[in-house]
Amino acid sequence: MNYWLDAVGAHSLHSPFLFNFYTKVLKQTHSYPRFVLLGNIRRKQQRDYRIILVDDLGAGSARLKENKRRISDLASITVSPEKYSLLYAKIIIHYKYKHVVELGTSIGINAMYLAMAHDSVQVKTFEGSHEIARIARQLFEENKMTNIQIIEGNIDLSLPEYLSTSQPIDFALIDANHRLEPTIRYAELLMKKIHTNSVIAIDDIHYSSEMEEAWHAIQRHELVYTTVDLYRCGLVFFNPALSKQNVVLQF
Repeated sequence: MNYWLDAVGAHSLHSPFLFNFYTKVLKQTHSYPRFVLLGNIRRKQQRDYRIILVDDLGAGSARLKENKRRISDLASITVSPEKYSLLYAKIIIHYKYKHVVELGTSIGINAMYLAMAHDSVQVKTFEGSHEIARIARQLFEENKMTNIQIIEGNIDLSLPEYLSTSQPIDFALIDANHRLEPTIRYAELLMKKIHTNSVIAIDDIHYSSEMEEAWHAIQRHELVYTTVDLYRCGLVFFNPALSKQNVVLQF
């Protein structure tokens, strides 16, 4: 697939739901002053040259091979680009989601976007690396983010345990362990706790052949109806009223 050739805009969308999503969420240009702070924090983290020891339980980074990593590199490479972080927040705002799960806290920037969407949001964010979780927790405390809870440890173990007693999930972001089997398994675990109006976002769907295979497998899942490819991430919708289709959108 060539994203730049296949991506379409509003005039090519026949689905009222997708047209509304494209115009009211994806291309919505409303200013959100509260997120200016997060842009400043992101840039500050990109200038933080402290080195930490990372226990990477996932596929790692194609550009960060060593376990010793600078916080500046984590902020620049492993955190979603700003427009995607803002998109996740806008989805939560538009659909008035409250119960949010993030797999892969990294240094905490995405979690803060999710948590600042509106006052009723509660974010549970999962991180496998103790040192990265420590940096994120410090960031949350410094900025009084009381509606974010870090669940630290191997996500293979902590996610099923959490989901066994959790309430239904409105929005989930999968940004951890960028490999075929874990990505599919995490998505399927989350699908047991979603409702028909939930959204799951999957980061780095074109990161590798494994991630592309995982993305295609998730599209075929019986609970999945419409999927949206935004190149960096994929969005999964579960409403049976939607057509079974994948749409590549300009973003």
